[in-house]
Amino acid sequence: MERDIEEIQQFSGKSSGVRLSGVTKIFPQMEGNGEFVAVRNIDLNITDGELVTLLGPSGCGKTTTLRMISGFEYPTSGEIFIGDRPMANVPPNKRGISMVFQSYALFPHLNIYENIAYGLRVKKLSKSVIREQTNKVIKLMQLSGMESRFPSQLSGGQQQRVALARAIVIEPKVLLFDEPLSNLDAKLREHMRDELRSLQKRLGITSLYVTHDQSEAMAISDKIVIMDKGDLVQMGSPKEIYEYPNSPFVANFIGKANFLRCELKELKDGSAFVKVGDVPITVPNPGPVEIEAGGQYCLCIRPESIELMPEGDGIPGVISRATYFGSKMEYEVQMGDNHLIVEIYNPQLSVLFHEGDHVKTKLDLECIRVLKEEEIIQD
Repeated sequence: MERDIEEIQQFSGKSSGVRLSGVTKIFPQMEGNGEFVAVRNIDLNITDGELVTLLGPSGCGKTTTLRMISGFEYPTSGEIFIGDRPMANVPPNKRGISMVFQSYALFPHLNIYENIAYGLRVKKLSKSVIREQTNKVIKLMQLSGMESRFPSQLSGGQQQRVALARAIVIEPKVLLFDEPLSNLDAKLREHMRDELRSLQKRLGITSLYVTHDQSEAMAISDKIVIMDKGDLVQMGSPKEIYEYPNSPFVANFIGKANFLRCELKELKDGSAFVKVGDVPITVPNPGPVEIEAGGQYCLCIRPESIELMPEGDGIPGVISRATYFGSKMEYEVQMGDNHLIVEIYNPQLSVLFHEGDHVKTKLDLECIRVLKEEEIIQD
């Protein structure tokens, strides 16, 4: 056991934080004289040993940000630091960074041992050092017995392990991941996600992870950075992002969310008093958005924070869709001009409803957030 800990520690301890200050990247348009702003004035601080995920839709700027940190692209303006060292004009091979790609990027003509040892050979280390470090990381990544195989002889999960082994064997200061699990099937992706997070925690290497998969981001991240159209729109822990979104875009991108247009009547003692149509609602914890009485806003509430009852106090509605998922029932409830998505877990312990049933809806007031309405996204 002590020997295993020593081998893990060999590949940790050299990690560095990453800081972006006012980073912007502008590309010229392919046609005409215009410009495309891929990343706009981003400030980001990743502390030593942290795993931070860049999350957002295609084209939001997350991969461009990763490429600027790696040195494959240079910022149009702003500064990037790894540790305390500014990266201006520092080439990729001098930054102390390893990158794990979606495509694995393994050399098909080299066996597994040679693929993993490649970065050490580029560093021109002695044969004995290369052999010692390569064997240790092969053991760490549970690849023993596969050294003489070629990438084409491995499963997707095994190829990803080799790619990760090759990344950590050179003892990088920072690990960068560009959608590394997107080529795997769902079950294997979930398994490799957990394995990757466990390894990163043990090694303590500062890591930046790019994905468009919200569940992946929620499962592995110390901190999530939401990007949209080149902007950093919110940053926080998975719990903060999920429970306290600062816009309908963020709420809808992380999990499912319901939005109800409302009028804010009064703010008092930290609570918001609103009206949804003719229904008054008191929101005790309206959230991170600055709001003021008299404005038009929307209430955001997650599907699991709504209770359905056949009768009693609550807002009346009609079940327009009922879908069984095994561990949960998902209902769509029509309430006048609004509709709500409701998720009921452990349905075997609950009253089951069917399409056309009249129900009463009870909102968990503590879980409601008040957001600006101009960005409401309806499915």
